[in-house]
Order: sequence, then structure tokens, then C-alpha cells
Amino acid sequence: MPRVKRGPHRKDARKKTLKQASGYFLTKSKLNRAAQEAVERGLKFAYVGRKNKKREYRSLWIVRINAACREAGISYSRFLNGLKASRLELNRKVLADVALHDDAAFQQLVSVAKSALEVKDSARAALEKK
Repeated sequence: MPRVKRGPHRKDARKKTLKQASGYFLTKSKLNRAAQEAVERGLKFAYVGRKNKKREYRSLWIVRINAACREAGISYSRFLNGLKASRLELNRKVLADVALHDDAAFQQLVSVAKSALEVKDSARAALEKK
């Protein structure tokens, strides 16, 4: 098998690593091995952080919806159950935005959810009587 000389490829790879490590402290921004370790560690945290960001936003949306629901006199879980029963498929991001910016529209959603829950509860009661 022929021998491969890595000159330009190795230089490019190291340059890329050092560019990613610019701004790091001391040898982490100057020496290849330290920079490589620091960059890999940073990329690992960035990957995890992107997942955590989604989790935190969903949690924030739930808190906002819950607060608006409590003001309207319904619990968060009953509200979502009512929306599902009425076959309204709005995700939490949209619901949180509506709750935050358009109170009248959110009140309409609450009334739709409450009416769907009443129908569902009356149907359940009718089944239990049989």
C-alpha cells in the first residue's frame, strides 16, 4: 500500500480546530491537542444544550398556559383535555402565544374546551346510568 503524506490535510484540520477554539483561555486556544479537547468538550455541551433549550421552552409554554387557564377558572390538564375532546389541535407554543398576546381569543378557546368537557362528562354519565 502506498504511503500517504498528510501535509495540507493535517494543516487544514488543525487550522479548523484552532479557529473553533479562538477565544479559549491560554493553551486551549493555541496548542492543537488542548484546543482539540476543549473544542470536542464544547461541542458536546452545545449538543446537549440544544436539547435542553427545547425542554426549557416547552416548560415555559406550559407555565404560561397554566397561568392563563387559572385566570379563566380551569386547570391546565382539564383545558388540554377539553381541547382534545373538541378536536382542536393547537400545540403548546401557539397556545402560549395566544395566552400571552390575545386574551379574548384565549377565552374563546377556554369556552370551547369547557363545552367539550361538559359534553364528554354528560356522555360518560349517560353510559354509567346504563
